Amino acid sequence: MVSSQKIKFAAELVTFFHPVFWGVSNEAEIGAFAKSQPLPFWNKLLDAVAASGVTGVELTFSPFRWQEAAEAYGGTSGLTRALETRGLSLSGGFFAELEHGSDIMSPAVQAEGIERAARYAEVIAAGGGDAIVIGLPMRQTPGTEPATFVDLALAQPLADFLNRLGATTARQGVKLALHTEAHSMFAMSRDIDLFLLLTDPVYVGFCPDAAHMVLVGTDPVETVRRHRERLVVAHWKDAIGPMPADTPIDEKIHERHRPFFCRLGAGRVDWPAWARLMRDIHFGGWAILELDSSADPVADIIAGRRFVETALLPIFA
Repeated sequence: MVSSQKIKFAAELVTFFHPVFWGVSNEAEIGAFAKSQPLPFWNKLLDAVAASGVTGVELTFSPFRWQEAAEAYGGTSGLTRALETRGLSLSGGFFAELEHGSDIMSPAVQAEGIERAARYAEVIAAGGGDAIVIGLPMRQTPGTEPATFVDLALAQPLADFLNRLGATTARQGVKLALHTEAHSMFAMSRDIDLFLLLTDPVYVGFCPDAAHMVLVGTDPVETVRRHRERLVVAHWKDAIGPMPADTPIDEKIHERHRPFFCRLGAGRVDWPAWARLMRDIHFGGWAILELDSSADPVADIIAGRRFVETALLPIFA
């Protein structure tokens, strides 16, 4: 059997976005704690990541952004030292700005996005990472009027912007990877095919999230198989099954996702088939372990890592 080093484990920081873990009453108080006591906040967070046994960190939305970490540690070099002293490095970071963008096709919005992505890529590279994971705008709730169609006319200019974003981050050796956020324009099988067709594989890669694909009825294994040459990083995450087709897609959509997520191995993802595929394509990127807003994130990440090590790594032998 191959060593567990065949798979590099990292944790997505959204896993730690739960009031119980922070000893507070609600999510707003998590943000308040992070703002008022940034160093204790980030020390607790990184200590917990290290205790889970992973070696990588994927940064994400506030209060887990790189800017907030840099402020806590006196700059990006301080963040890098804080990671290194715990045996950690950055696997990458999630760039969430496009998911709910009000006018993503505005030249001013795009220019700002490219500037932010360039700086983010610098930070990721300095911390040892090589991927910036990006979610696309959310779809409409079915039946909304007037309807917006995710067709070629909509996708082509967005794909052009993604190509330019990818060219920007590539200057730092960081690959842009499209994330399959459920209910976004890049989650259903056809949508994934569309945007990967229209974007340049040299500059735009693929970050499949197995659980999010399950939520919208997409087969994670078959979809990744079709686009295996685009794989940059992967979110190893599980879900109990698809969500109702008429699920409202609004500011609460991410909260509606959470009850459908579960510990790795307890859901509908065919993990042995996933592992065989990763073996066959010689995938050497990061396996991001994640469970949105876990009350006991260290235990959940440990359980996921042990599931991979005991049930899946023998497949790589």
